[in-house]
Amino acid sequence: MLNTLWLGFFITAAISALAQWLLGGQAQVFATMVESLFAMAKLSVEVMVLLFGTLTMWLGFLRIAEKAGIVDALARWLSPLFARLMPEVPRGHPALGLMTLNFAANALGLDNAATPMGLKAMRALQELNPRPDTATNAQILFLVLNASSLTLLPVSIFMYRMQQGAADPTLVFLPILLATSASTLAGLLAVAVVQRLPLWHPVVLAYLLPVALVLGGFMALLTTLSAAALAQLSSLLGNLTLFSLVVMFVLVGAWRKVPVYEAFVEGAREGFDVAKGLLPYLVAMLCAVGVLRTSGALGYALEGIRWCVEAIGMDTRFVDALPTALVKPFSGSAARAMLIETMQTQGVDSFAALAAATIQGSTETTFYVLAVYFGAVGIQRARHAVGCALLAELAGVVAAIAVCYQFFG
Repeated sequence: MLNTLWLGFFITAAISALAQWLLGGQAQVFATMVESLFAMAKLSVEVMVLLFGTLTMWLGFLRIAEKAGIVDALARWLSPLFARLMPEVPRGHPALGLMTLNFAANALGLDNAATPMGLKAMRALQELNPRPDTATNAQILFLVLNASSLTLLPVSIFMYRMQQGAADPTLVFLPILLATSASTLAGLLAVAVVQRLPLWHPVVLAYLLPVALVLGGFMALLTTLSAAALAQLSSLLGNLTLFSLVVMFVLVGAWRKVPVYEAFVEGAREGFDVAKGLLPYLVAMLCAVGVLRTSGALGYALEGIRWCVEAIGMDTRFVDALPTALVKPFSGSAARAMLIETMQTQGVDSFAALAAATIQGSTETTFYVLAVYFGAVGIQRARHAVGCALLAELAGVVAAIAVCYQFFG
């Protein structure tokens, strides 16, 4: 799938460049495309320098949390909920703890750190699968919740905004929180309808209802604030949450007699190994996206969408953020490249860049997750996993655009 997508970028760019040369007489387009290749390769290295630090730091703190028993405590706390939503998974099964780790990494915005944990969880669930080639209900629910990507603290998005010179990298904290909540809720409801999950069970309601009430009340409060107040609140909560988690991990680790420095270094070393493997993929996708943009192909596509949006009388500012949304279901690296490219061309704090950052933080790469997670355990029949995951992704994109108009419109 990624081979086809990447090849398609270059073929489309070549056709567009030939059209500009032969029909428009713009022979300089080829020089611009070659210049873009080298510029994007350089940008990839600059992004990776900051990504190295971000991943190593957060995986270090996550290792402290793991050794301090915070993850195990979360697994025990969530066990009654999982027992109702995944009744085929025995209580205390290792898959529960691994899924909790995966959700925690996703919640912190550590996409690449979440993948190894998710693969371990999927393998653990596969041990309970009576039909190894067909996805179980538990595997589908796990995959859809993973694909909906509930992100409470999108540190990767903050990092990209920081690298591009944003005055306040955490400005998109609240928009992403609201959009990713909509995505996850849509995914959960879709799976619940198909699998007839007991969402009205008292135990399930005891977990989900307080969260829904808090989010609903929070959204109602946000509607009473001005755009300036919303931006200020988002920045405050983003930074406060970030630092509070760091302090909590370290203090709980010290209280549990964990050698916090050694644990941090152990986790950071793993983060370094994860980060260094990302550079080739980032270079590949950023170069492809750069060529697509400079060839004019991406501009033509966006102008077509913009014309359709104008025809029905809607505001068109969100159109420049759509490249991120369109490629996100297929490739996280391509969406990341689209986001960075939008920040560079539109301005890091432009409406398009803020909307693209919110979209990037609110959804996941559905087809990539499906291929990697199910492919790793040999599942060939996904059943209703794809439909539910795409519905969650659509809800996340729509919510992201709506929320950005509320915050930054």
